[in-house]
Amino acid sequence: MCLAIPAQVVELRDGDMAVVDLAGVRKEISLALVDHVAPGDYVIVHVGYALNKLDPEEAARTLALFAELEQHQAGETQH
Repeated sequence: MCLAIPAQVVELRDGDMAVVDLAGVRKEISLALVDHVAPGDYVIVHVGYALNKLDPEEAARTLALFAELEQHQAGETQH
């Protein structure tokens, strides 16, 4: 199974590279596959590459679902 997750761009770097924030973890990724990305934009990240831009509302909904899933799984491991 492959998982692509939303991340917010926090810094642009040379050579189509950027730093994104993934739930508090910062990671350098490639923007080679996506045009017109600016700091503050959300992108879908998979294996170190931004695949496409994502509007902030959709990013928020997706991240909320991931948080809900994490809470649910944490509850299951405590039983």
